[in-house]
Amino acid sequence: MKRALLVAASLLSMAQAVQAAPVRDAHWALLGNQLFPAMLDLGADTAQAAPALKDVLARRRVRFDACQHEAACVLRAASWSDAEITTVSTLAAKRPATSWRKVSLADDGVAAQLTRELRGLNSIIAVYGQGAAPRYPKIDGPLEAVGSKLFNDSVADAVLLGEASEDEPALALDHSLAIGLALLDVNDRSEAVEFEPLEAKFNADALARARTLDWRQYRYTAIVVPGMGPENLATPLSARGKLRVRLAAQRFAQGDVAFVMMSGASVHPKGSRFVEAVEMRKALIERYGVPADRIIIEPYARHTTTNLRNATRRLIALGAPLDRDGLVITDVDQSRYIGSPEFDQRNLQELGYQPATIGARISPTELVFRPAAASARMDPKDPLDP
Repeated sequence: MKRALLVAASLLSMAQAVQAAPVRDAHWALLGNQLFPAMLDLGADTAQAAPALKDVLARRRVRFDACQHEAACVLRAASWSDAEITTVSTLAAKRPATSWRKVSLADDGVAAQLTRELRGLNSIIAVYGQGAAPRYPKIDGPLEAVGSKLFNDSVADAVLLGEASEDEPALALDHSLAIGLALLDVNDRSEAVEFEPLEAKFNADALARARTLDWRQYRYTAIVVPGMGPENLATPLSARGKLRVRLAAQRFAQGDVAFVMMSGASVHPKGSRFVEAVEMRKALIERYGVPADRIIIEPYARHTTTNLRNATRRLIALGAPLDRDGLVITDVDQSRYIGSPEFDQRNLQELGYQPATIGARISPTELVFRPAAASARMDPKDPLDP
């Protein structure tokens, strides 16, 4: 009898231990790591955090608890003040470099990276929770009309989902992370990780070729071809997209370019299921016979600014030397625009830096560019393509 009681007690203890284990959401972990790498690194070791940082986090916890689950209050509590952002970023920068993964160590420093992430999180809360206008309302933003009952219900559900996910291991730093990811989740806005792991699933052949490549044999590291969405939901590849593919195939045939990179997400029109980079790659292989191991897809860019930014990220993943030139090949109008002061100004306004140095326009459809290391900075201000 005594033995039976001991066994029962042991089984009960094991059951309680299993129940106490936090549930890990693989999708949230992937999305959180893409949007907020430095915040996740900081939250992985809060026990070793500076007292001032612990104080900020504790006061934020009190703010959340005071809301008593009321959605509008929770959203206000989740937002980070300028003072909190400055304090957290400054204190985090004092931690040793070994505290951070490479993705968190941006070229302008950990403090700048954390500031981008915290401000980006504020933007997610404002747009998807409080109804602020996104930068590009025609293609971004929540599923439901702001102010409608469906929108308000989805926000309330997101808050409940976030509160149910407080024990998510990857989001230990602050409850605002769960709220931000929940807001994206209820709107099915997972574009930022739609193709992960990108290199292993889609660019493996090109990556394998790049490992054995002597880049000095080529004048240009890659041709970058920006996508152009169609005007209706039934068309896979627009007429302008087909033109750009042909121009790229003709230029690649000259033999002095290592790779062709097709860049563009599923953007236009809103709701399209066709991904520009995927459709252009398909055309390049099936219509022009370009080998698959010479093609890279970059399926995240939603704007011309991020075509060049994301192209640099893919070149870094390939191990391409950033001190060598690439080519942008597109139609005459876009080529002229990319080489204009107007495009430089837009980059500064939307990205905060130039993703590449634009060189000579060697033909009406060809531009030389030199990638910039700043393009590796992750920025969740655009949560669909950070």
